[in-house]
Amino acid sequence: MAEFTMVGEKVALLFGAFLCSSYAYEVSVSCMMAYDEGDASAVFNSPECPRWDFSSAINNVTDDCLVATHQGRRKYQEDRIRCYLHVTVPVLGEDGPNEAGVGIAAVFDGHGGKEASEMASQKFLDYFLLHVVFNTYKNLFSHSNEHEEAGQHSLKFKVDDESTHGILAKALLRTIQDIDSEFSQEALKNDYISGSTAIVVLWMNGQILVGNLGDSKALLCSRKTHFDQDSEGELLTRLQAEELTRDHYPDRDDEKARIEAAGGVVLLVGVPRVNGILAVSRSIGDIRLKRYGIVAEPEVTGWRRLSTEDRYVVIGSDGIYERTSPQDVCNILHETSIDSSSCSSSSSLADCIVHNAFCKGSSDNLSVIVIPLRQISPSLEHKEQI
Repeated sequence: MAEFTMVGEKVALLFGAFLCSSYAYEVSVSCMMAYDEGDASAVFNSPECPRWDFSSAINNVTDDCLVATHQGRRKYQEDRIRCYLHVTVPVLGEDGPNEAGVGIAAVFDGHGGKEASEMASQKFLDYFLLHVVFNTYKNLFSHSNEHEEAGQHSLKFKVDDESTHGILAKALLRTIQDIDSEFSQEALKNDYISGSTAIVVLWMNGQILVGNLGDSKALLCSRKTHFDQDSEGELLTRLQAEELTRDHYPDRDDEKARIEAAGGVVLLVGVPRVNGILAVSRSIGDIRLKRYGIVAEPEVTGWRRLSTEDRYVVIGSDGIYERTSPQDVCNILHETSIDSSSCSSSSSLADCIVHNAFCKGSSDNLSVIVIPLRQISPSLEHKEQI
């Protein structure tokens, strides 16, 4: 690592003070070197770094989100979910480090055992925040060098939401990769055969980003108006579904090409499967199939600005969609919002979706997170009711 300049030292002191006040830890040069040379796990285990504790960054727990899980007709529950409506992260402001709130929701759908989904759910938030912190620090240090080279000694920075969004997206990718690497080592030691899909939604300042690995889905349910010809042209409203993810199935052209290039084959065994075994082409774990083109690289959407017509983001494991279409899910939310008795056996919108999928005959584990967009973004308040 390059030596600190005078401005760089000031930035480091400001950032260290910010972290101490916000998260009760600081970033040293030796700890940064440990980060550059390893991964999140290496930092947490490095003697050069303090014991990290991100608990003060979390302003809520999963119970504050609309979530529901059900073992369904399976012998074991291998799904894991995490949802945090507001997590404090460092961002770059005009005067240096500042704070911002980020929402995080994730579903990990395990298969072949719960080990992979369990590790992913337990480690995701800490690893994600660690990557955000270190990359924000690097961004600050880069700015300090630019100031120094330009002969500027002011610590004023250009506020750039795009760079913050880039840091969050990069942290998401690195987190999944680190979890996959760590779990793969554990799997070799303990002879685990399990794997897990992963779907993560981030939101900040009225924008969302989705990262997907496998066949869980994220949906956006948005208010649409239309004329009902059967009701003499009456103007009606409904929630229209838009899928925000593409399933990673082995027979998808690009996925199949990667698998075959690695020496694997896609065989139809009920559904298309890698080497006749795995029904998804991207996952955490599944170490016995990694050599055949299985990757732990999420497909990430660009940041998308939400509109006042957008009502819900829904994240669900594939069991939800086994017998229920994305539009069915949005219809359930629409009907339940109008008449709560339409799903009287459920206590929340998420419960209603799970109950419906189970009653329709889904044979898989069922997990869903429903994010009412008015709840996470006051700027999206709607005067009219659905």
